[in-house]
Amino acid sequence: MPILIRSQLFPIKIWLILLTRLEIQYIRTLEHSQAQHLAAKYQNFFPSNYYQPSSKLLLIMAPSLNVTHIGTATAILEINGVNFLTDPFFSPAGTSWDVGRVILKVTEDPSLRLDQLPVIDAILLSHEDHPDNLDELGRQLLDGRRVFTTPDGAKNLSPRPAVHGMKAWEEIDISIAGKQFKIVATPTKHIPGDECTGFIVSGEGFGHGPEGLPNAIYFTGDTVYIDELDFIADRYHVCVAVMNLGNAHAPILDDPDSPCIQITMGGKDGAKLFRALKADVLVPMHYESWGHFTQFGDELRQAFEEEGISDKICWLRGGEKISVL
Repeated sequence: MPILIRSQLFPIKIWLILLTRLEIQYIRTLEHSQAQHLAAKYQNFFPSNYYQPSSKLLLIMAPSLNVTHIGTATAILEINGVNFLTDPFFSPAGTSWDVGRVILKVTEDPSLRLDQLPVIDAILLSHEDHPDNLDELGRQLLDGRRVFTTPDGAKNLSPRPAVHGMKAWEEIDISIAGKQFKIVATPTKHIPGDECTGFIVSGEGFGHGPEGLPNAIYFTGDTVYIDELDFIADRYHVCVAVMNLGNAHAPILDDPDSPCIQITMGGKDGAKLFRALKADVLVPMHYESWGHFTQFGDELRQAFEEEGISDKICWLRGGEKISVL
């Protein structure tokens, strides 16, 4: 059944019919031009004695998001019922890799094994050349699925025709599991000389924010704070920012005794980006299980409290589906 929403804020009573496929989340007061456009679009659904294109309308519409954290940067983002998996990593605790600059060793098991996953519809892969973002087990999920990653990553993963290599700010409009999405690659700064990307996910049924910008969900990938990320707020209303944090550091050269540089954001960096994005909710992950991280849960909570955004944080629990939107 369609949902009838009655506006009681204006002299003329208006009924707007929203199709059930639209997720009901936010109430936004539309500007005059937007109201005219929507009223004209839906005029056949309005009772004739209430149809007034010049009146303002209230529209309730936004994406739905459930997040199941598996470990580090690996999570299922269930967006409007479609399952996106970020940075697939499933190796057990104690597994290690010698990557030259440092020996990486994971200290915790993933919350879900491969055989416990739901159907995965697409993969958001920030980079394929670091085993803590894509391990041998995670690579098994790439075959036959839509994968969005960097240009070098797509080249290294070939021949897989469903892998899309994307440069910063490149957009792809695509149907996934029968629904239309727009995937946008976002800039990052991670290991010097190596490619990495973040992602904006928007699309059909996402609606618009209070300033008329398209609603979107943002996954940072591995990055430190850079000014270029501020431009996201000029293009999208970020409902949720899923951030890879941990304030990770790594040696600048292959020599493990060389000076270390910061390669992911810490709590204060994340708070700065959150404010620049004008986002609604911050979902932290990528802050446990590895020795090259320097900020863990307690340190992040303290940083968020000091930055005054504790009430905007949605904390995840391993293996548990958390309703964010």
